[in-house]
Amino acid sequence: MDTAGAPKALRKTLHERGMRMTPQRQLVLDAVRDLGHATPEQICQRVQVTAPTVNITTVYRTLDLLDRLGLVRHTHLGHGAPNYSIDAHEHVHLVCHRCGRVDEVPCELLSPLGGTLRDGYGFELDASHLALSGTCRECLTPSAPKESE
Repeated sequence: MDTAGAPKALRKTLHERGMRMTPQRQLVLDAVRDLGHATPEQICQRVQVTAPTVNITTVYRTLDLLDRLGLVRHTHLGHGAPNYSIDAHEHVHLVCHRCGRVDEVPCELLSPLGGTLRDGYGFELDASHLALSGTCRECLTPSAPKESE
């Protein structure tokens, strides 16, 4: 999705479903766009800079609505709260379970797996909505020996 057109798309989608655009919805969408990846708590903090009365419940409800409308996506990067991003922001997240580092790789890297799943199991993989857990390069690399050893 063209993120510059997101407010217009949100207004149109809401209108088509009998809902209205509210300042809170606009602020939440803007915060997701500006932050790139963010938890609801981070989004709430950003929104409260300009609208201190917006609470976390409003942010969660708005994120749920935006997710259902296809304007944002959520990904679980671990055991905590989901991270939200603009729909066009598609990649696979690699999450290190040792240090918590999160790297991004192109969805196309999983194309061979997607083909295997489709051909063998009739399952269509949506890799753009995915986080893989493992161990990053730095955590796998043994520490260099200290000079005193």
